[in-house]
Amino acid sequence: MKIFANQKIKELFAGILLSMLVFTVISALLVVFGTENGALCIWLGSLSMCAVILLLCYRYFREQNRVMEETAAQITEYISGNKDILIECNDEGELYRLFHEVNALVSILNAHAENEKRAKHFLKDIISDISHQLKTPLAALNIYNGILQEEAENASSVREFASLSEQELDRIETLVQNLLKIAKLDAGTICPEKSPEHVSDLMKTVEKRFRFRAEQEGKELIFSGSEEIMFFCDRIWILEAVGNIVKNALDHTKEGGIIRIEWKTFASVVQIVVRDNGSGIHPEDLYYIFKRFYRSRFSKDTQGIGLGLPLAKAVVEAHGGTIEADSTPGMGAVFTMNFLITE
Repeated sequence: MKIFANQKIKELFAGILLSMLVFTVISALLVVFGTENGALCIWLGSLSMCAVILLLCYRYFREQNRVMEETAAQITEYISGNKDILIECNDEGELYRLFHEVNALVSILNAHAENEKRAKHFLKDIISDISHQLKTPLAALNIYNGILQEEAENASSVREFASLSEQELDRIETLVQNLLKIAKLDAGTICPEKSPEHVSDLMKTVEKRFRFRAEQEGKELIFSGSEEIMFFCDRIWILEAVGNIVKNALDHTKEGGIIRIEWKTFASVVQIVVRDNGSGIHPEDLYYIFKRFYRSRFSKDTQGIGLGLPLAKAVVEAHGGTIEADSTPGMGAVFTMNFLITE
């Protein structure tokens, strides 16, 4: 029985049984040997047995009361703000099992509190980063508008700075849109609407999106993979992920550079690889490139906002996939996405 798992309960019942056994033996001896005043002796013995049992019960319940009082005091202290409280539960039995569950609950509450604390710090950092990221294009816009006002009669200057202003506005729009997308993914308000898709069709869409830019910058996009490969995905979000990685490759590849997008399948995995021969990623940065707003101290890129790769990672993981990066500085970078094949 579970009630006897506790050592103190075992000792209590053993003491009661021993008292009853001693009383029974003494009573039997008095009856057998016909001792004078035997009834009186039996009566006194029964009183003694009751006293012993009451004493044993008193000691047991007094100990239990002490344990409960200490536990209640510890819980009160935890409620008051001491998060290091831990109830001792080294014994066995249902009561100590309850204490163990309380300790587990305390650990869970502490973990939630720590997560909330980290979330607040993260939100604070995000707001700070957003403010910092917006300052640059907004300051540039103010300068361009001032120049436009001064050069109102010079059509070529107006066109030049109007174009620069448009670029900065596009940068702000990209920042805001990416932030909204990441926020929706984090909040779980977006559930990928998956359907069977040919990877080749997805890559043709990516090619159309970046072909003009690649031609303008003197770079080459090479797509290769089987026309038959399919996998279960949300078309819009996968295009977002692959597009961000291809854009990143274009951003860090010089004129004459080559970006290769390859896809293949294994026994249970569809793999999409984006490979470039650009500036590459410094070893110090490989661990951090998927962090939001991360900017390398080795990067010469002044336009990036550090959200494209984190968004790609969020999308891939929302599909149950993984994304990895590998690079040799000066030799280019390789981004590998793996997706499990599901029905």
